[in-house]
Amino acid sequence: MYAVGIDSGTQGTKVLIIDFKGKVLGRGSAPHRFIENLKQQPGASEQAPQMWLAAFRKALAQALMSSQIEPEKIVSFGVSGQQHGLVALDKNGDPIRPAKLWNDTSTIKENELIIKKLGGPQQFIKKLGLNLAVGYTASKILWLKRNEAENYKKLKTVLLPHNYLNYYLSGKIHMEYGDASGTGLMDIRKRQWSREAMAAIDPELEAKFPPLSHPSSAVGYLQKKIADQYGLKKVLVASGGGDNMMAAIGTGNVRPGICTLSLGTSGTIYSYFAHPFIDPQGEIASFCDSTGGWLPLLCTMNVTNTTEGLKALLKISNKQLEELASQAPVGADKLVFLPFLDGERVPVLPQAKAVLFGLDRKNFKPSSLARAFMEGPILNLNYGFQRMKTLGLRPTEIRATGGGAKSRLWLQIVADIFQTPVVIPEEKEGAAFGAALQSIWNFYLAQGQKTKIEELTSEMVKLSRHPIEPNPKSFPIYVQLQQRLNSLWQTLKQEFTAHQQSNIKD
Repeated sequence: MYAVGIDSGTQGTKVLIIDFKGKVLGRGSAPHRFIENLKQQPGASEQAPQMWLAAFRKALAQALMSSQIEPEKIVSFGVSGQQHGLVALDKNGDPIRPAKLWNDTSTIKENELIIKKLGGPQQFIKKLGLNLAVGYTASKILWLKRNEAENYKKLKTVLLPHNYLNYYLSGKIHMEYGDASGTGLMDIRKRQWSREAMAAIDPELEAKFPPLSHPSSAVGYLQKKIADQYGLKKVLVASGGGDNMMAAIGTGNVRPGICTLSLGTSGTIYSYFAHPFIDPQGEIASFCDSTGGWLPLLCTMNVTNTTEGLKALLKISNKQLEELASQAPVGADKLVFLPFLDGERVPVLPQAKAVLFGLDRKNFKPSSLARAFMEGPILNLNYGFQRMKTLGLRPTEIRATGGGAKSRLWLQIVADIFQTPVVIPEEKEGAAFGAALQSIWNFYLAQGQKTKIEELTSEMVKLSRHPIEPNPKSFPIYVQLQQRLNSLWQTLKQEFTAHQQSNIKD
């Protein structure tokens, strides 16, 4: 028997075909496009949901061809999707307009209005268990109501990207706890829709959302007309989830203490909790996961975007960057880099700028710069990671993914700053792999086999044999640098705020 994992992300769709031992047999991919020249306020980011379907069909065909398996032996599909996007459907189940994506920031005013109606940021957290970020789905719905009244009148059903793929595959409307927790409309502790948050947008909005389901409950079965196109038989469509929730499963992050770290353009780190995780300040996103637990998530805006800039400036490769950085001592001779090239989400500094602090004759050289550019983003992540620890996280292991995870030096820096061992999952497509694993779990449960998701991941998620252990000799240096970095951004926060107000006046 075989399972299919589908990851419909921002940049494209990836499909994996695996056997029931976790071995990847086939792969496929197809790119996505953004809609260009949007005539809206700055920050708009949209894609056509129909494009996701076309990309899925192409990627699935590639995966089937490369796998050389008998298609009729595929028994389950699982879908991972980019979080927070608004897919608005009419009474016929067709998209009313393009989907507004997770990185659409054109809804700032609507976000503020919703928070204000619920009594302010602290009251919002108190009532729903998480802070309302501008990227979440809630403000997109209010934006549609305020800016496209005719389209809003047509609105019959609200879905998220992965739900839309599930709807296409099965013909069923469905939402599970994990991805739904990122709408900003759900009480994440009770795992129920918040009627007060819904009513802040529209008293009739709740009727446009599907009832919430436990992620162990499958959506249904693949529609015959789709199955026939690929020579498939009876295929279960699993509940699926958001890309972070699926990547947690794909890296085996389904029991306390294991953390998943993604080092891409931005940085994320998240960990499984068996009980609700609430950050009273709202810096850590308090999501549910797609196994029945919770998944607090830290996201920063600046990781490989900073090193890519330095590489372009020095005209060097990734290998040369690592070689340069390895020539400098731990701590880059006290050179501190605040990596806020694109502002920052945690700490909350949207108008912040990057800063190099502590330049002197000793460290004013390429090797120290390279080391500081690798250490700065991890120290910045560690600010939020330490906050997660004060709120209950007890990390035992970090499982690293993303482009930055290809650098052995960078992973050693992570281990030393976080003071936690780092390992690398063998399968790099964590979200698609997690979607396939979740579909196997749903399949077993549907067959009456009481299988636990942690049993499946323990068997199927393969890790590098040699973990990167933290070096205690580096701890004092990084603790001191962390204190300096935290002090710097707190000191500069007033300056960043003044800069923002100056831009508004101009």
